[in-house]
Amino acid sequence: MIKRILPMLIALQVFNVAFAQDLPATTHSPASAAQTTTIVTTWASQPPTGALSEDAIKTAIANAGYKEVKGLEFKDGVWRSEARGGNKQWVKLKVGPVTGKVYPADAPSKLNKDEVNAKLAAVGFQNIKHVKFQDGLWSANAKNGRGAHVDLLIDPGDGAVVASSQD
Repeated sequence: MIKRILPMLIALQVFNVAFAQDLPATTHSPASAAQTTTIVTTWASQPPTGALSEDAIKTAIANAGYKEVKGLEFKDGVWRSEARGGNKQWVKLKVGPVTGKVYPADAPSKLNKDEVNAKLAAVGFQNIKHVKFQDGLWSANAKNGRGAHVDLLIDPGDGAVVASSQD
């Protein structure tokens, strides 16, 4: 019986180690009242596996109150486009590829630079630098849990990582 179980346990351990290396380290504090979910995509010319379809992105933009979407393209980890809002003005938008969350370029951030730094550190990023709010999303450079340098795009409302690319 032990001879049958031992190889399975070894395989599970190898899988757990490999899986753990793909995610930033997280710290859990019992005093923490809110937990931020981080959805990370790798910047590429194509949306990541598990991303919403282009039609679903257009629907998310419409559900956010925008009409007449134009120039929709996937670039630098997010969908980008322009859309006409209720005031009939064209607005530049970025859309999270997995969540479909819409980030208008002219919207203010709920978080400040120090809060963004704290949110990133809380999910295991280190050496966080060049934190800047621009066009609806925060951007930063950091080291992930494996020590690799990454470029990040961060949600201005909750500090979740929207997209990540290794330098």
